[in-house]
Amino acid sequence: MDAPSQQRILVGIDGSDSSKEALRAGDRIARALGVPLAALMFWEGPPVYEGWGTVDPDRPPAGSVELLRSTVADVFGADPPEHVRAELLHGRAAARLVEESGNALMLVLGRRGHGGLRGSALGSVSNACIDHAHCPVLVVRH
Repeated sequence: MDAPSQQRILVGIDGSDSSKEALRAGDRIARALGVPLAALMFWEGPPVYEGWGTVDPDRPPAGSVELLRSTVADVFGADPPEHVRAELLHGRAAARLVEESGNALMLVLGRRGHGGLRGSALGSVSNACIDHAHCPVLVVRH
């Protein structure tokens, strides 16, 4: 895999409508600047309990790859543009997005994803990224 480039737009996605709007906004920015777009989705390994069967903590949960593909396809169709790369990465979304933001022009996020409290203005991932990202953060309102 190529080394990350600071000349890219990152978009955090989770399959929510809000993350799809963020992906659309990130694409407009990437096209305008002529840079690649990385759509990043994250998964966390399940806790491993001795005696409960065999669990591979390094394998994404069933359906994760399909959720990534379908989220990208909902925005771009079955054949995404060449400048778009989708990745499924291991780790907590907020921490990994902050880490990845060190190699980006901008981080684009939806206002809120699938989790959290419905009444709050921003989701926990958006809040963490606004506070700690190493690049500008755009939060797209849906």
